[in-house]
Amino acid sequence: MGNSALRAHVETAQKTGVFQLKDRGLTEFPSELQKLTSNLRTIDLSNNKIESLPPLQIGKFTLLKSLSLNNNKLTVLPAELCNLKKLETLSLNNNHLRELPSTFGQLSALKTLSLSGNQLGALPPQLCSLRHLDVVDLSKNQIRSIPDTVGELQAIELNLNQNQISQISVKISCCPRLKVLRLEENCLELSMLPQSILSDSQICLLAVEGNLFEIKKLRELEGYDKYMERFTATKKKFA
Repeated sequence: MGNSALRAHVETAQKTGVFQLKDRGLTEFPSELQKLTSNLRTIDLSNNKIESLPPLQIGKFTLLKSLSLNNNKLTVLPAELCNLKKLETLSLNNNHLRELPSTFGQLSALKTLSLSGNQLGALPPQLCSLRHLDVVDLSKNQIRSIPDTVGELQAIELNLNQNQISQISVKISCCPRLKVLRLEENCLELSMLPQSILSDSQICLLAVEGNLFEIKKLRELEGYDKYMERFTATKKKFA
């Protein structure tokens, strides 16, 4: 991609606050963006070949609300990313991330987090510090179990489809705002699904197709009628 084309994108972004450069074969984060650290509200560099984010630059986009780097080659995220106090949407689907920075909980405005198609081996505990988090997509990772810390999660929707989950902490029933729990295509035995999800949680949409049990067996569990009451009430609300 020529310098003049990049310059044109930078000039446009200066006026609009939006920098979008997808499908351009970029191998690094454009250094030209450092001129726009106080302008940009949205950066979308999806479908490139970016392997890392520049630590000294990335934390300076103080007004940034949305950052998308789907379909790149990121293996780690710099701690400086967590300085983005206004960031509401972070989309990093289909990269090579194994973990999140320990300071990730400092992204205090974050509402939507998409990490589908990475290499996370565990549910990141840092997510439990994010008080405004609404939607978390961790599908298509390598997560094997859901630990007790999940009870602190504030999310409304948690997508864990297509992982390797065989164990779930009963604490998932304590999530104060969790309404939608997606667990399709994992390694769950019915005996490993806490019954309190049905009888004693806020969850009103539980998706568990493609595990190691038949769905009709789920319907026989104690508490299923309570779950169906919540499910039906929610359906009516949105009908």
